[in-house]
Amino acid sequence: MSFRPQTGSRRSAGKQFSKSAHDKKSKEKKQRSGAKYLQEEAPEVSAQEAAQRTLNGLGKLGNQIFALSPFSQYFDDWLVNLRQTISEFESNPATTADEQFVKERTQIFLDVEGALAENRLQESNLTAEAKALADNNHLIVEADKEYAEQTRERSNKRNAEVQRLSSKTRELEDQLASQQETKISFYKINARRKAAEQLTQTTQNLKATKNELEVTLQNFTAEQEKLHDNYEKRKQELNENSDRLHQELEKLETDTSTTARQTACNALANAINELIKRAPPAS
Repeated sequence: MSFRPQTGSRRSAGKQFSKSAHDKKSKEKKQRSGAKYLQEEAPEVSAQEAAQRTLNGLGKLGNQIFALSPFSQYFDDWLVNLRQTISEFESNPATTADEQFVKERTQIFLDVEGALAENRLQESNLTAEAKALADNNHLIVEADKEYAEQTRERSNKRNAEVQRLSSKTRELEDQLASQQETKISFYKINARRKAAEQLTQTTQNLKATKNELEVTLQNFTAEQEKLHDNYEKRKQELNENSDRLHQELEKLETDTSTTARQTACNALANAINELIKRAPPAS
């Protein structure tokens, strides 16, 4: 009678034990991983921690600077972020928003929305102000052009008139010189009388022409001074209007919503701090 060892059954039992141990370890590992995932997904946050996180967010929103105009393009996104920050604070299980906080928060949002709406309205005037400035600059150019044209026309007219009167003066002076040099016989009484009358008339004409020339120059000088004064007055008005429009545009190119947004964030931060003070101590 011979003895045969049962190696097959031992090997099978070893495999079953190894598989059972592996399954048990895998199950335990999955359970630990699952517990860790749940802890990371829903960490417990105290009211103080939630408040501090919200205050940090409010600080960033209050100090946010918008880059380019029109700045109103950023208002809607900023308000969404502000509402989301407060909503996350109120939805925290450790936070209890009482009636006073809700009332303060509601009013703060109404105030900042109204202020931003006013800023949006002001920025809508940017195109109108820019067009007004362009029109005003065009008027300045036209004023310069008109003044130059009128000055040139008056100068040409003055030169033509002066030339005419100067030529007439020279002719009369030559005529007078010729008449003064004419010698008439003593016995030709009528000729001498007529020559004397002509000499007197020529002298009077020469004097009148010189006076006309002088008055003409004076009138042209006075008219040019008046033209220049009116031009300077008009130019000053246009320049002052241009400066005013430039200042208006500079205001529109500056983010004037900063104060309203900072005020809203500071007011919300104060409301949160007061809410935390009113909250009953944790048991």
